[in-house]
Amino acid sequence: MTMPVSEMVRLAKLRLEPVAGEEAAQQAKLIVAAVIGAEPAALMVHAWSQVTEEQIAIIGDLLDQRLSGEPLQYILGEWSFMGLPFYTDERALIPRQDTELLTETAIRTIKERAYQTCLDLCTGSGCVGVSIAKLAGVSVTASDVSADALELARENATLNQADVTFVQSDLFERLPGRFDIVVCNPPYLSQADMDSLQKEVTFEPALALYGGTDGLDFYRKIASEYRAHLNEGGMLLLEIGSTQALSVSYLFGGKTRVLTDLGGNPRVLIVEQS
Repeated sequence: MTMPVSEMVRLAKLRLEPVAGEEAAQQAKLIVAAVIGAEPAALMVHAWSQVTEEQIAIIGDLLDQRLSGEPLQYILGEWSFMGLPFYTDERALIPRQDTELLTETAIRTIKERAYQTCLDLCTGSGCVGVSIAKLAGVSVTASDVSADALELARENATLNQADVTFVQSDLFERLPGRFDIVVCNPPYLSQADMDSLQKEVTFEPALALYGGTDGLDFYRKIASEYRAHLNEGGMLLLEIGSTQALSVSYLFGGKTRVLTDLGGNPRVLIVEQS
């Protein structure tokens, strides 16, 4: 049995509506396109092409995974961040658009101030550090406590032909020396947040999500240690939760600024090293 691509997309959309809602149509296109080897934007060109029986079976399995709550990004195995491709799986958090503000700010600052060295703490998939190395042309060291996350990050550096040095470290523990700019998207969910996670988020590693009872444990440790690892005139950039601006700003004191994301939520804390 075969069927036209357009009909396959329609049926996939109907199946996904209970879990994907308004995004069902787009997710259906992405899944079908991935299986038939087409660009999602070009599906209309293939509208009357036939999906083979084998491809229909594969699409069905992927739809079942999505209906179980598994994130689309893990199902597809690759996702775009800063216009670059990144492998995605359960070893690290999914690259999210909110984190592009942290990355864009770092790249702009590096270019404006002619910074030469960057440290990406809690690198996860490597999306921040790899993007900075690729788009800013600066020397990047990326670290994570998770060996699995570092393995994925290395794969993403290779995928993007980015020159990044990787170190397994619990924050600054095994990172001697100083850097011009330090960026970090640390675990910052509180216990209350963890207890009320959306189903999709439960597939992501808890190690990369949980920031202690109040979500601030990593910020406290960074606040007590970052000065010894930042050059004079350097900058620390931190992604924060949408309700954490005041709490995290208080921990760092001094010269801090907060940037908001496209949704108007506080998202990035900037700390200047005087």
